[in-house]
Amino acid sequence: MQFNESKIPSILSMEPLGLSPSAVYPMFLLGLETYCLILVFNLTLILTIALNRQLHKPMFLLLINLPINDIMGATAFYPQLIHSILSQDRTISQAACFLQAVLVHLYGGGTLLILTIMAYDRYVAICLPLRYNAIMSLNLVAKLITTAWLYNFAMIGVVFILLARFRFCRSAITDTYCNNPSLMKLVCEDVSINNYYGLFFAVLTQSVSLFAVMVTYIQILLTCLVNKCADAQSKAIRTCGTHLVVFVLYELTTLFTIVSHRFNEVSAFLRRSVGVSFLVFPPILNPLIYGLNTSEIRVKVIHYIRKKASILLRQRQVNVS
Repeated sequence: MQFNESKIPSILSMEPLGLSPSAVYPMFLLGLETYCLILVFNLTLILTIALNRQLHKPMFLLLINLPINDIMGATAFYPQLIHSILSQDRTISQAACFLQAVLVHLYGGGTLLILTIMAYDRYVAICLPLRYNAIMSLNLVAKLITTAWLYNFAMIGVVFILLARFRFCRSAITDTYCNNPSLMKLVCEDVSINNYYGLFFAVLTQSVSLFAVMVTYIQILLTCLVNKCADAQSKAIRTCGTHLVVFVLYELTTLFTIVSHRFNEVSAFLRRSVGVSFLVFPPILNPLIYGLNTSEIRVKVIHYIRKKASILLRQRQVNVS
């Protein structure tokens, strides 16, 4: 099917936020505050690991990828949303929409892959502690990180190369942000290949990640149950249980978001709500659950805050005197 060049929309519009005039500024401040908290939490984690040589270990070199990925996902979503709230303008250019969609999908795939590798690292550390240094060498960690990011960029790249073949004949995006499923709905041609590839990539990545994480954490929990040290057992079970719950919830929300676009029977409000949740909550919770909940990182952050507070206090005393 051929389209008149003049009828191809260059400006797209997303679903309205439905905010009353009195709610605009409170929601703007809430969105801005949330984005700032995400940046503070994740940058704190990045700088703590990067600036402390004692933390340059396999576990933390894996962990530093998570806040980097979370900042990418939050930056893809929040600035555009905050601007939309303040201006009450839900339009976006095709180029900006494509960029947002690419970054959102890279963030989604990156989170799954990083958490999967981190789960394997915890499995080796808890179940095979005597062989940890031999197995999780810096060379292996570098290879795992590089492979994960190359796989993520390659798979997401193919998704959007397939989408870029088409011209849009519609302009209304049925979502609160740009993503591949909502962009495919703007095409009036046959997108079967895109659908099949997108589902294949999503199911493959999520099923492999879920299987790997479930197996590793089950092994970790079994090892903890036979551990005679009650304190270590309780701490490991609590930590692993929390990580497993967070990961499974993330898996379910992302899979629902991807699959729900393929079925018209799914409530649009439910789809949008679940779709936004995987961009809102993980970037805030991940640095707390996977980062500051780790004793080595928590000690370094607290020491740095106390040191800075002490310096500021001495400076104030000098100025007063």
